Amino acid sequence: MKLQDILKGIDAEIRGPQEVDVNDLQFDSRHVAQGTLFVAQRGTKVDGHTFIGGAVQKGAVAVVCEELPKKIAKEVAYVKVADSNKALGLMAANFYGHPSEQLKLIGITGTNGKTTTVTLLHRMFRMLGFHTGLVSTIVNKIDEEELPTGHTTPDALELNQLLRKMADAGCKYCFMEVSSHAVVQQRIAGVRFAGGIFSNITHDHLDFHKTMAAYIAAKQGFFTALPKGAWALTNIDDKNGMVMVQNSKAEVHTYGLQHAADFHCKIIENTFEGMHLDIDGNELWCRLVGRFNAYNLLAIYATAVLCGVERGEVLRLLSTLEAAPGRFQYVSGRGVTAIVDYAHTPDALQNVIGTIDGIRRPTQTLITVVGCGGDRDRTKRPEMAQIAAEGSDKLVLTSDNPRTENPDSILDEMEEGLTPQQLSHTVRITDRRQAIRTACMMAKEGDIVLVAGKGHEKYQEVNGVRSHFDDVEEVSNALKS
Repeated sequence: MKLQDILKGIDAEIRGPQEVDVNDLQFDSRHVAQGTLFVAQRGTKVDGHTFIGGAVQKGAVAVVCEELPKKIAKEVAYVKVADSNKALGLMAANFYGHPSEQLKLIGITGTNGKTTTVTLLHRMFRMLGFHTGLVSTIVNKIDEEELPTGHTTPDALELNQLLRKMADAGCKYCFMEVSSHAVVQQRIAGVRFAGGIFSNITHDHLDFHKTMAAYIAAKQGFFTALPKGAWALTNIDDKNGMVMVQNSKAEVHTYGLQHAADFHCKIIENTFEGMHLDIDGNELWCRLVGRFNAYNLLAIYATAVLCGVERGEVLRLLSTLEAAPGRFQYVSGRGVTAIVDYAHTPDALQNVIGTIDGIRRPTQTLITVVGCGGDRDRTKRPEMAQIAAEGSDKLVLTSDNPRTENPDSILDEMEEGLTPQQLSHTVRITDRRQAIRTACMMAKEGDIVLVAGKGHEKYQEVNGVRSHFDDVEEVSNALKS
């Protein structure tokens, strides 16, 4: 592809050859080969500009950068741009033929509920007979074909490659999680969304964004970038719901349980087996549990209606949907009910515990196992421990994914949020496997064990090394033994 075609729509200054044929785009110099265009990005830990020389030696025919290197190769085109991250997104869209414009791409952003919403939307639209794509934390899919996933939102190159495959496979829809990191890092630059959903926003990712104001602004940026002709669906019950869409060019729609909204839901009954809901005056029974899932189901309903699906058909299919893996997932044995959930933020943990507390009988004891991830937002650690202690009869603090941190240091910070009385019914067991086994041993017939934090994850990361670890598997084994 010609360099000029790849740079279409980008304000750039070219030094060197103007007519260049490009075979590939790369931002990782290790993957550069003859004919590659190399993009030098400034990352949080590494500056890609330091690898320009190595990329040229490997055969890069063009380099996109924010600052020209001191040493210039005459045969290479150097393209200076204001923002390499944004330029990469726009170039990737050009290089792969704007695949996002060849299907209806629906994005969802928010602190909680993203994975459940996109996963169930994908399932519903598959049941409706559509070829459908999925981009989620758990898995990427083209129809039922599973593809590996890394970040919540892929990098710009991976995303456009994936969307290209979806468009070529005949997908009419794609449902995608959009993280705040992706918005700030311009991973979705050049991608056209037909619709956007806002779930909620609570304390999370302050290790990256530093302040809640910056975190909110990142989420808002997704809706501000939606084009005219797209729609935006926002949770009117969240205090930042209308803030998200105040500068959006998209057509705004609202959903909620508490306030008047375009799409409204009421919980009639909530049990461990499911919920009896009233959605826009229509009653249905669904298999998902908890107020937070009522919001997810309402967002799914509204999205399907905005995509043109008949309301009655949407309601019928809603009643058949089951929770995404690791989201309020049941495991039982010895008369004990265990629930595995991905809750890894204060709000998510509060929602899960609150849901259990609203359903369980006074005679049922709740034992919660929870930890906090390493190398992430430290300010939420004492808050999560406090929420778990206040809502549980017994608490087991343990390791989550400590990554490069000392797991005991993480637990020390969690314990800072507990009163002496709360510490008296708290057990601290650093080894997560042993913590789960201990909680299951403590549980009597009829009791409930909540294992929170990792949900669907099949690994634990300790000292930067990932080893197989599955909470559902561990709970199942503990209840059998």
